[in-house]
Amino acid sequence: METIYYIILAVIAVFIIGPAIFADRSPIPETSGEVFKITKAPEFDAVLSSTTHVIVDFYADWCPPCRAIAPIFSQLADTHSTKGQLAFAKVNVDHVNDVAGRYSVSAMPTFVLFENGKPKAVAVEGINGRQSVSFTEDGLVDRLRGADPVALKAVVAAMAAKVQGATGRQAGSDEKKE
Repeated sequence: METIYYIILAVIAVFIIGPAIFADRSPIPETSGEVFKITKAPEFDAVLSSTTHVIVDFYADWCPPCRAIAPIFSQLADTHSTKGQLAFAKVNVDHVNDVAGRYSVSAMPTFVLFENGKPKAVAVEGINGRQSVSFTEDGLVDRLRGADPVALKAVVAAMAAKVQGATGRQAGSDEKKE
């Protein structure tokens, strides 16, 4: 009789814990040609040095929130990417962990904003009080932690407006990255 209880418990455990253990770990497909998929630290450094503003998605293939936000990030890249001015990049923390460590990324997804090759906070309207947003002492957005589409769209819009103001043209309307 005890054996039956153990079998029942094992079956229940497989159905409850199994989905977490056997979650989809296949690579997250990239649907945009405007997103740099970083596979090595030198590639990352090259993107930072060749583009004034960069928005980086630090992700993991096994992370369900990363999978959920990926199409939104790709769509934003398609809309706002501007060659030399605003780029979008993805860094898999499991494959390029030296880059993730360099920027103290410990949760996925994390979006870090760069200007002139260095992390740079940006002023963003309308996202105060959101849990996913990390603010500096002076109220600028430092980074986003988590799959928050509202905050991500607001941050990208702020970065695109910054690029538009700096170049005098609409971000995403003229040159795209090749």
